[in-house]
Amino acid sequence: MSEGEREIRIQLAACYRIFDYLGWTELIFNHITVKLPGDDNHFLINPYGLHYSEICASNLVKMDIDGNIVEETPYSVNPAGIVIHTAIHAARKDAICVAHTHTNSGMAVACQAEGLRNDNFYSALTQGRVAYHDFEGIVVLDEEKPRLVANLGQKNVMILRNHGLLSCGRSIAEAFINLYGLQRACDIQVATDTCGKAIVPVKDEVLKKTEQLLTLQNMGNPAGQLEFDAMQRIIDKKDPSYRH
Repeated sequence: MSEGEREIRIQLAACYRIFDYLGWTELIFNHITVKLPGDDNHFLINPYGLHYSEICASNLVKMDIDGNIVEETPYSVNPAGIVIHTAIHAARKDAICVAHTHTNSGMAVACQAEGLRNDNFYSALTQGRVAYHDFEGIVVLDEEKPRLVANLGQKNVMILRNHGLLSCGRSIAEAFINLYGLQRACDIQVATDTCGKAIVPVKDEVLKKTEQLLTLQNMGNPAGQLEFDAMQRIIDKKDPSYRH
């Protein structure tokens, strides 16, 4: 195993533990994948049957872009994970990491006809950047791939209607922070709706400059890297076994 693969395995395993820490888990389901460094034809995914808290660098499964397991492993892979992630990794060279969740508020917003409104801090930052894909049942049929890819387009976050959330990024850290922003936007929308009060709209002129403001906030740092590193330090203090 190359040093590059070893390092990306550790980062992906840390990402699974971070999702678990944040409560973004659904029993043994859902998935996060990352392409191997410099290799558009292979990626790593979680073994089917393990909880995110059990994921470590050594038990991640290596697959090719056609959905075949390419190294010996005692584990299988979630069929839905194969369809979703092979479709996006094949279509989007820039989608190095892809993540999919079934959080309560994410699924709640996915069930709302209006989708995500741009009336809170986080949703304002996602305005114009959220894709939508209609529900076709459990994503286990290859025939859904073209529609999934077409609906995602060049966007990096997507709401799977009646289903859940999805993000992608040029790195694990970027996919994480993209999903974090979308998740928080959904959390706040659901919480706001429970208040039963009139909602203060975000002004159009503010929405138009959110991209510029976000660039200034990042101060030239790679998207999500500072946030991901901070979360990884928390996991290292809590349980560094993911590095095995």
